Amino acid sequence: MLQDVPSYRNDTVLPLPLEVESNAIAVDAACSGNPGPMEYRGVYLRTGQEIFHFGPVQGTNNIGEFLAIVHALALLKKKGLSMTIYSDSMTAQTWVKKRKCKTTLVRNEKTEPLYQLIARAEAWLRNNTYSNTILKWQTEKWGEVPADFGRKK
Repeated sequence: MLQDVPSYRNDTVLPLPLEVESNAIAVDAACSGNPGPMEYRGVYLRTGQEIFHFGPVQGTNNIGEFLAIVHALALLKKKGLSMTIYSDSMTAQTWVKKRKCKTTLVRNEKTEPLYQLIARAEAWLRNNTYSNTILKWQTEKWGEVPADFGRKK
């Protein structure tokens, strides 16, 4: 769903604040319960287009936020692109920086597929470098991140 181009910007179709880069990816996760069905996605801020989506799988919101950032980093590296990634999760940003998903999610038959993804993401972080800036999406100031699933009550 694309919106009219804001009159105060000519580089995006989204109503972004002037301090937000449009040549960037915003990521977010959604989880129904904790744990529960979790999914995440990335949105290109210049066009508002969803560029990746994963889930739902049994997990937590923090894990989804972590995987979304790593997914964006890996996609950008594969395509040879350097752009900012916005996430509203400081927990996920810290986990990415430390290259470790510090979840307390119980590992069992239901969560094993997610644990395999976490291991893959952690391995990618250990074995790759990136120059992308990861910034905190300022929800209090800018509203919900454009990748938000819009399910908050």
